[in-house]
Amino acid sequence: MRHGKKINHLGRTTSHRRALLSNMASSLIAHKRISTTVAKAKALRKYVEPLLTKAKTDSTHSRRVVFSYLQNKESLKELFGGVAEKIATRPGGYTRILKTGNRLGDNADMCIIELVDYNEGYSKDTKVKATTRRSRRPTGKKGDAAPAADAAETSTES
Repeated sequence: MRHGKKINHLGRTTSHRRALLSNMASSLIAHKRISTTVAKAKALRKYVEPLLTKAKTDSTHSRRVVFSYLQNKESLKELFGGVAEKIATRPGGYTRILKTGNRLGDNADMCIIELVDYNEGYSKDTKVKATTRRSRRPTGKKGDAAPAADAAETSTES
């Protein structure tokens, strides 16, 4: 039975896992998108989503709490600066995981984890230019249209 086993240990000690998630969270905030394994991405999502929620309120206390997790001043500036402005109206779900296939060396499931508001391809606000559908051949044949018209004229004359 797996009662009380909510956290994925990722095959690491507690200190190693905290350092790994802290570095990955800093990279995600700095680059807005990183490539990693699916297991690490799911663990990172649980780690970074509360930090992004705390970044919405720019206070000294929230900065200190987030810094205790990230341990990186540049990431902290980026998080409370540009990222917090973009996610201010979003009620949650700040990250997206896109699976990319398997890694060549060990066949591990790979994915890209990204911040949702920084991918223009998925945003609803972008206007997609409507393209007209064109078929390869015209709907009516030119040769068939003329005899049909001639046949209609001859039937009305009789």
